[in-house]
Amino acid sequence: MLGKPSADWLIVGLGNPGKQYEKTRHNAGFRSLMALADSLNCRVDRGKFQGLLGQTTVEGQKLILLMPQTYMNLSGESVAQAARFYKLPPERIIVLYDDISLEPGRLRVRADGSAGGHNGIKSIISHLQSQSFPRVKIGVGAKPRPDYDLADWVLSNFSAQEEKVLSDVWDKAAEAALLITTQGIEKSASRYNGK
Repeated sequence: MLGKPSADWLIVGLGNPGKQYEKTRHNAGFRSLMALADSLNCRVDRGKFQGLLGQTTVEGQKLILLMPQTYMNLSGESVAQAARFYKLPPERIIVLYDDISLEPGRLRVRADGSAGGHNGIKSIISHLQSQSFPRVKIGVGAKPRPDYDLADWVLSNFSAQEEKVLSDVWDKAAEAALLITTQGIEKSASRYNGK
């Protein structure tokens, strides 16, 4: 990375653009990022880096909020463009996304790791050439049975019961991401993991 970073953090919510995907499991990242944007009174509506962008300052730190509009499998293109522009290393990029290995409503904060079969994360790792970016995983539940197609599952909507369970998780995931920027990954992990 050349030169001084022009932002302190890039916070990314993963999902698919379009009305038909709004309430799907795969859009947990988008919903959490919007909860964060709302809590900070930050509009994420500027078209840039193949995504929608917002910018705000918290405790003296400049935060960039990004929702890639590339569709999930190409999320890395958008994230890498923003990272290059703001001269941010992977350690300063926080990604919010859905995780089928966690029960709906559970969170897991991690400093790094593999893609674990998630195509959006796979794309980001490939474009950043690094796995060392913090992430907030949002539980969306496992497939109901082994032969259920994974793509169909993550593109399915939550049930009404699940939506009830998840009603406060978007805010919690947003708080977990924000805590990484103010107090560090360990503090965020100890407060939110398994919650």
